[in-house]
Amino acid sequence: MPRYRLTLEYDGRPYVGWQRQSNGPSVQQALEEAVARLTGETVVLTAAGRTDAGVHATGQVCHLEIDKDLAPGRLRDGLNAHLREEAVVVLAAHRAAEDFHARFSATGRGYLYRILNRRAYPALDRGRVWWYPRPLDAEAMHAAARLLLGTHDFSSFRASECQAASPVKTLDRLDVSRVGDEVQMIVEARSFLHHQVRNFAGSLALVGLGRWTQEDLRRVLAARDRRAGGPTAPPEGLYLTRVDYPVEVSEGD
Repeated sequence: MPRYRLTLEYDGRPYVGWQRQSNGPSVQQALEEAVARLTGETVVLTAAGRTDAGVHATGQVCHLEIDKDLAPGRLRDGLNAHLREEAVVVLAAHRAAEDFHARFSATGRGYLYRILNRRAYPALDRGRVWWYPRPLDAEAMHAAARLLLGTHDFSSFRASECQAASPVKTLDRLDVSRVGDEVQMIVEARSFLHHQVRNFAGSLALVGLGRWTQEDLRRVLAARDRRAGGPTAPPEGLYLTRVDYPVEVSEGD
């Protein structure tokens, strides 16, 4: 049974998140229904990360197995033909090794968090950025973010419902910069805790506002207590941009 790797882009606004749920439509449901219409087969897709409601993706990865041996390009185009009414598109399809797993084979993940930092609210990007009308000091945010790099107990930035076995994670990259009216945060690690990136954004915004200093952020990290951390930034500013794997798949579209 052929296994395929799909790279996806989606607007998270219409969905309750990646995972199928009873309270509304999900990205997983939209894709699985597209597979069923294309192939006549019922499949269960596995994603690299189960993004929350309202979170977007420009580089999500999932895998599936189907009985039909389709050329990757035909699979991509066929699924997209059945996804035209959805806010989901398959960017690429590749054949994958039998032991490839979208989640467990991943060696790294990258996220982008976008803050629109201007007085006027967004007209074109509403639902795709966190609108923050008060001025933020992106350089101060970037300097404070250096304290979070490396291996730490990130309990102060972990959602209470997080199911990870340990709060200890290794953060490889956390850069904050101003790009026009936006303050953008790029975050990379092998894996993340639930809401970790959004909690980083909420805490660093307090630094950018001048309410917290670097020492305040250091104390928050050392507290290992979510109650010490800043607010959870809203989901609409968050994008899963990339998922890394140890070897490239051999056949693409």
